[in-house]
Amino acid sequence: MVSGPRLALVLGDQLSFDLACLAALDPAQDAVLLAEVMEEASHVAHHPQKIALIFSAMRHFAEALRELGWCVHYVRLDDPGNSGSIAAELRRWATQLQSVEVHVTECGDWRLEQSLRDSGLPLVWHADVRFLCGRGEFADWARGKKQLRMEYFYREMRRKGGWLLNGDGSPVGGAWSFDAENRKALPKRLKAPMVAHFARDPITCEVLELVALRFGHHYGSLERFDYPVTHAEAEALWLHFLDFALPAFGDYQDAMAAGEPFLFHARISAALNIGLLDLRRLCADVESAYWSGRVPLNAAEGFIRQLIGWREYVRGIYWLHMPGYAQRNAFGNTRPLPEFYWTGQTRMKCMSQAIGQTLEHAYAHHIQRLMVTGNFALLAGIAPQQVCDWYLAVYMDAFDWVELPNTLGMVMHADGGYLGSKPYCASGQYIKRMSDYCGSCAYKVTESTGEQACPFNALYWHFLMRHREQLGGNQRLGMVYKNLERMPEAKQQALWQRGEQLLAQLDAGEVL
Repeated sequence: MVSGPRLALVLGDQLSFDLACLAALDPAQDAVLLAEVMEEASHVAHHPQKIALIFSAMRHFAEALRELGWCVHYVRLDDPGNSGSIAAELRRWATQLQSVEVHVTECGDWRLEQSLRDSGLPLVWHADVRFLCGRGEFADWARGKKQLRMEYFYREMRRKGGWLLNGDGSPVGGAWSFDAENRKALPKRLKAPMVAHFARDPITCEVLELVALRFGHHYGSLERFDYPVTHAEAEALWLHFLDFALPAFGDYQDAMAAGEPFLFHARISAALNIGLLDLRRLCADVESAYWSGRVPLNAAEGFIRQLIGWREYVRGIYWLHMPGYAQRNAFGNTRPLPEFYWTGQTRMKCMSQAIGQTLEHAYAHHIQRLMVTGNFALLAGIAPQQVCDWYLAVYMDAFDWVELPNTLGMVMHADGGYLGSKPYCASGQYIKRMSDYCGSCAYKVTESTGEQACPFNALYWHFLMRHREQLGGNQRLGMVYKNLERMPEAKQQALWQRGEQLLAQLDAGEVL
């Protein structure tokens, strides 16, 4: 019986030359399949720049594989025979090539992996070794724990990788985390470094035309697309960050400023999540920059913690608890996502800045996501599934394994505190402390009641009041609830009434 070549499927977020399913095959006799499909591009209304990034990077990667001697079968979105789904395309090409083995690397999306497992094909699965912690390893670490904590997992990953450790295995600097040193507001005279831009080559231009035609109705603009789409460009972006932004990243990673969407952030998460950069290499580079004296310890440790702490931690939780995790809603929130999340048209300066730059760049840094757009959604009681879909749709780096736990667990606290020990809720005072937004806002951050009062203030206390039964026993909120109890009854009533008014305006579709 004659059989065809073994076939490796490479997904749009798996563009790594050392991908496990590629390593198992022989370029001289086996084949690779990449496919642009409508199902993956539209199961939520992805930002057009996100779709353009993935399609362009896929096409560049296919060319690079061919240069390495691989036989690559590439399905474009507008190819006449395109069936529209990954599973269907894999069946079509496995049949056409008479492949007796189809090699697949673990997916980043439970929905997609399940469809492949149900495809009826003779699949050979490979672990995604691009991550430091495998699914089984995380499950072993979590076994028997009623509540997980990232800080302990992070220590294990630091030990596993050997980063920023003394000879005796203790952490450099005497502490595992320097998070307390990473919360400085941006000084007025401190300027962010220039942003690295990448020119559009013919492949990217062709993709942008396709995306504008097929997905121009999606939220967001294609005009400012300038992301790296090749390994070489991603490397250039990374080196730019190491040289110009990492030294100040530690101090100002939580800062926000009007008209400054990037500040000292790396903008590499999208490139990392689709495989254009390697996690271990990044950690090694940051550690080397610290040992050479180029960056302070709080910057090096803070960046490594984001990579091997939160990033790996949320992936572990995702695969440990899917698919049920996606339906959790500890507060029972049902309010629909306000329309201004899609338009940026709101009088709240912080929200208009975070949402506006998302429209323009498909990007906002973690504090803008957590403590501005996410904080408002939490305080307002928005349905967590709608918030999750929004984050998945609008951000360049959002893939289900990383977006869902971050949004549902960390932002919305909808898992009841499994991922994080307390809700990340705050009044407008936090935003005032960490940004310059409030100075030019239509609302007054110094006021909590009245028509001109910052909506975050009353909504913060309203949130705490309406969830007192669930959160009153949380040790990390103990002082907050004591302050609430000491508050005069008349003030509590005024805050509650202002919160009710704001929520009624949202329910009526009014723009705050």
